[in-house]
Amino acid sequence: MTATAANLKQQAHQLIDQLPEGATWDDVVYEMAVRRSIERGLADADAGRLTDVKDVRREFGLPE
Repeated sequence: MTATAANLKQQAHQLIDQLPEGATWDDVVYEMAVRRSIERGLADADAGRLTDVKDVRREFGLPE
């Protein structure tokens, strides 16, 4: 899910266009960081780098 430079620019424009009129630089940075985190998570999932929820719950001592 790697974007080309032109596609990345277009996606950044779309993200900014969706922000409310009173958006701040902090809002812009936050939205881009969220987008980056989601894309990294999807790439990890596509590459099979997943941990079963039962294993995570067990690791943190949570009931299954």
